[in-house]
Amino acid sequence: MGAVISTEGLTKVYGRKGRGIKDVDLEVDEGEVFGFLGPNGAGKTTTIRTLLGFMRPTAGRAEIFGLDTRKRSVEVRARVGNLPGEFALEDRTTGDGLLRFFARLRGVGDLGYAHELAERFGADLHRPMRRLSRGNKQKIGLIQAMFHRPPLLILDEPTGGLDPLVQEEFLDVVEETKAEGRTVFFSSHVLSEVERVCDRVGIIREGELVTVEPTHEIVDKAFRHVTLTFDEPVDGGPFAALPGVEDLRAAGPRLSFTLHSEPDGMIKQASKHRLVGLEYERPSLEEIFLTYYGQEGGK
Repeated sequence: MGAVISTEGLTKVYGRKGRGIKDVDLEVDEGEVFGFLGPNGAGKTTTIRTLLGFMRPTAGRAEIFGLDTRKRSVEVRARVGNLPGEFALEDRTTGDGLLRFFARLRGVGDLGYAHELAERFGADLHRPMRRLSRGNKQKIGLIQAMFHRPPLLILDEPTGGLDPLVQEEFLDVVEETKAEGRTVFFSSHVLSEVERVCDRVGIIREGELVTVEPTHEIVDKAFRHVTLTFDEPVDGGPFAALPGVEDLRAAGPRLSFTLHSEPDGMIKQASKHRLVGLEYERPSLEEIFLTYYGQEGGK
């Protein structure tokens, strides 16, 4: 399978402080689900807007389906379903009116899949946009991006404002899209959804792409928050000396620490005592960010 999205040295600088993205080299393969992660202000939206030709790059190149996204932006957008980060619409328009408009624009005669998605997401297509909540507007934004079954979806924070049940339904649709051989590129800050559907993940920091890895490798490398509870106080020294153990805290019969390695050594040491409780928590996505680029990256 070839690359659907390809960038080389993609750079966009704007503002007095020179904000934007710098030297982004990225390839997204046909048929994969790619998660694009980073805190607010890291450059996710700028990357997406530059990819789609809405912003002119300062340097570098971007191609989608082998087409230069700046020189042939109209052709590119015809093959992409896009949900922008800020989905603004005419207040008097209804969801149904919006979808019919996009159907005419795209030459789609059958709105069957649009209505199926509306039912699955619980979207109200008959009320004016001005009377809809943020979550309901987001549902309609997702439907307009997906209903014509484009070969590539580029979605900026697609689950923002959605309730948990609709988030799960959206992820089901993403998995169905992948099963059809189509490609999905989306930004997110929710670790559980990224882990569930993404084949690979790119992490961006202050406009620079710091890593691209298979999702399972990022999750597997992440540290764990561990709390051990024994039937009586134990010496924390042997635990603190184990490889990968940091920030150990003792409180009576309880030991809490961060583990950056496999748990084998910890389990062996704990087995020397009477263990009555074990908590083994995964880090948040924000904490994983910090393992890649430290406290500065979240600003």
